[in-house]
Amino acid sequence: MYYPEDVIENVRSSNDIVDVISAYVKLQKKGSSWFGLCPFHNEKTPSFSVSGTRQMYYCFGCGEGGNVLTFLMKYENYSFQEALQVLADRAGIRLPEQEQSPQQKREQDLRQSILQVNKMAASYYYYLLRSDAGKTGMAYLKGRALTDETMHNFGLGYAGRGGTNLIRYLRSKGISDELIREAGLAGTDEKRGMYDKFWNRVIFPIMDANSRVIGFGGRVMGDGKPKYLNSPETKIFDKSRNLYGLNFAKRTKEKYLIVCEGYMDVIAMHQAGFTNAVASLGTALTSRHAALLRRYTEEVILSYDSDEAGVKAAMRAIPLMREAGVRAKVLDLSPYKDPDEFIKAEGADSFRMRLENARGSFDFTLTVMEKQYDLKNPESRTEFLKQVSRKIADFDTEVERESYMQAVSERYNTSMDGLRQMVLRYLVQSPASLRDDYDGEEPVRRPAAKRKKSDEGLVSAQSMILTWMSEYPGFFKSASKFLTPLDFTDPFCRKAAGLLYAQYESGSVNPARLVDSFTDPEEQSRAAALFQAPVPSGSEGELKGAMREAVRRVLEASLAGQEEDGVIVDLASLQQSIERRRLLDDLDRMEIDLGLGEGV
Repeated sequence: MYYPEDVIENVRSSNDIVDVISAYVKLQKKGSSWFGLCPFHNEKTPSFSVSGTRQMYYCFGCGEGGNVLTFLMKYENYSFQEALQVLADRAGIRLPEQEQSPQQKREQDLRQSILQVNKMAASYYYYLLRSDAGKTGMAYLKGRALTDETMHNFGLGYAGRGGTNLIRYLRSKGISDELIREAGLAGTDEKRGMYDKFWNRVIFPIMDANSRVIGFGGRVMGDGKPKYLNSPETKIFDKSRNLYGLNFAKRTKEKYLIVCEGYMDVIAMHQAGFTNAVASLGTALTSRHAALLRRYTEEVILSYDSDEAGVKAAMRAIPLMREAGVRAKVLDLSPYKDPDEFIKAEGADSFRMRLENARGSFDFTLTVMEKQYDLKNPESRTEFLKQVSRKIADFDTEVERESYMQAVSERYNTSMDGLRQMVLRYLVQSPASLRDDYDGEEPVRRPAAKRKKSDEGLVSAQSMILTWMSEYPGFFKSASKFLTPLDFTDPFCRKAAGLLYAQYESGSVNPARLVDSFTDPEEQSRAAALFQAPVPSGSEGELKGAMREAVRRVLEASLAGQEEDGVIVDLASLQQSIERRRLLDDLDRMEIDLGLGEGV
């Protein structure tokens, strides 16, 4: 839903960022800011800064930054609307009602009703496990060495032997049969009528990333079939869009997530201290799962069973991870079947060592492929190298391809030239060749023009000018006579400059509000870095000198770029360019008042 900017600003300004973040991070005041250990990466020395003045946060260690809304979005993985609603509730602000059609209202009401029924069912299963009727389930879980704390954290329960126990309980609470079926908690047939979906099973509540119960998994007690049973898909439950344990794993400080196969693997790992483990819900990993993982991490370790099915699952997952932009490694569990068995036999320390030595996905792929060919046979060896070359061609950049070709050349004692020829052949055949600028000796299709490399020093100068402009209103007043937002050639800096200039013109400079103009998380963090960055130390004269040089560099680059791009096409634009070039001569006389250095 779209909310007017004044509504968003009212909610944000009504929630002090220091108070909100203090509920998640222990903060200590140092000077005008607050510092604590960053919740987004592991660190021993506090580098996470929160500014009450600017109402922004920034980590000087990992670069995460933003305002109170972006903090909740990143920490809790809320959508913008969800974060806004939480903060509105916290401040006692009622957000404008969203206009809905009758159909949309019915859909929303049904989703909320199913969530409520699932919550009631989870409570019922939880209670039953801890009663006399749940002794079978409790004995099974204790036999799997789960502690009471672990069972409580994951809300584990038990569905009794009776086929209608849950139905009768929910009916007693006024829940209609239709809603029970909509929630996937019951089935119907001509012989039995309406019956419980789960019975004589240990119950694993399935929660979404925000810890709402959206479905259930059940492990049968005894030899019944199927061994594991999941809720059917409902209005709120889609197996391809959810991962078991993600509500806990999303808060990990580890740089990676562990992806495994089942509920018990996740629970065992969390109990052993590996709280970054998740699992797909009784289905193979999908591209949607990969996209979901990418929202929380850039690296995963695949911890599938060591049997043939587990190897195949890893091989299917690797390309999905790459397409989603996630680096994948593969855990070697041998001689054990799964993570639960490994941890019970070897302990958490040994498991962590295996994690640290997880194999790169390409190395794992080569090992699996080797078993399919006779490398002593010339024909089979050639076919193997062709298939390897095809996989190398799938990588997006020349750097990656060259790196893997070198590894293959050394590992299989084959020539780089021969590999390069095969890879080039597949590159030309593949659409992937259109998205890169491979610089091999043979012609390869490529975009008409290569992207120009950015001048990192120039971008740094533009960034620092924006930092100074937010810190010193006197500098903005002086520099804005020489620079317009269009002079900032870096696209991000240009947008930030336009927003900052507009705020100065309106007489209300608010960096925290400016961050909301960026929708990309990386850009939000970069915006926070601009307005939380420390100003370089030095004398006032030295600082003013650095400011003048930065303005000169940006202005010269802007004018040169306009001339190169052919912007000057008539007498008027030529005269304007001449006038602007005269500004360069005036830069040495640019007066900068730092007297308002208290900031904005």
